[in-house]
Amino acid sequence: MAVKQEIEFTINPDGSIGIEVKGVSGSSCTELTREIEEALGIVTNRTYTSEYYQTEEVAQTTVSVGGADEE
Repeated sequence: MAVKQEIEFTINPDGSIGIEVKGVSGSSCTELTREIEEALGIVTNRTYTSEYYQTEEVAQTTVSVGGADEE
């Protein structure tokens, strides 16, 4: 069953922006927000949730084209 992934943005009164990722385990959360962070400016603080320290679920797909004995 797929887990719902969310990115929540908070704009603070001082103009700083908070980004919280939910439903993503492991370091893939930082990859998910990388482009957004680059567009917004300099990251001044990063706090990791307990999900960050959980093992990432990785899906692997193998695709074969043609037969192994084909020449």
